[in-house]
Amino acid sequence: MSDNNATRGQVVAAFDFDGTLSSADSFLPFLRQVAGRAGYWRRMALLLPLLLAFRAGLIGSTRAKTAVLRQFVRGMSQAQMESHARRFAAGHLPAMIRPEALARLRWHQAQGHRCVIVSASLEMYLLPWARSMGVDEVLATRLEVTDGRCSGRLAGANCRGMEKVRRLEAWLGARSDWTVYAYGDSGGDRELLAWADHSWYRTMPAEG
Repeated sequence: MSDNNATRGQVVAAFDFDGTLSSADSFLPFLRQVAGRAGYWRRMALLLPLLLAFRAGLIGSTRAKTAVLRQFVRGMSQAQMESHARRFAAGHLPAMIRPEALARLRWHQAQGHRCVIVSASLEMYLLPWARSMGVDEVLATRLEVTDGRCSGRLAGANCRGMEKVRRLEAWLGARSDWTVYAYGDSGGDRELLAWADHSWYRTMPAEG
């Protein structure tokens, strides 16, 4: 955790999602909704060697995520995926939100601060939830769509590590104009937390 009293220009609060705003991973539950219970476990069985390699540190997160997406969403129409995303955002995400994290988000909003989600999870389902909460922006991992269908590949980089910083810098513009608060819970958030003026790791402050 780092904090100081210096504030300059405008204020933005950047929140990771999985494990920070939410109490658990959202990516796999979303895929379970997309594929159905039986389809989910059938696909996961096919992916088991790759998932074991990922857990052992033999392959990176981007390669693993792309392989999982290829198995689950390749060939699905954009309309189908967006329908699943809206239903997941409305029906599943609210119950996953940590009360203390929601309170911190609401505190920033009450101060008039800009709030943004910066996440490796999928933009497709984070965006409708964020809009319902009045969040200003979602910077997250995007699915590639070609001719109206999901390719199973990522559109751009997996939004973790330094990619979080790059995406936030591009959104903010001049860094000197902003005071940045950041909240995260994993190794994929370290660069963002180090870049921020005020940062919290796996905790939320009780007050401003």
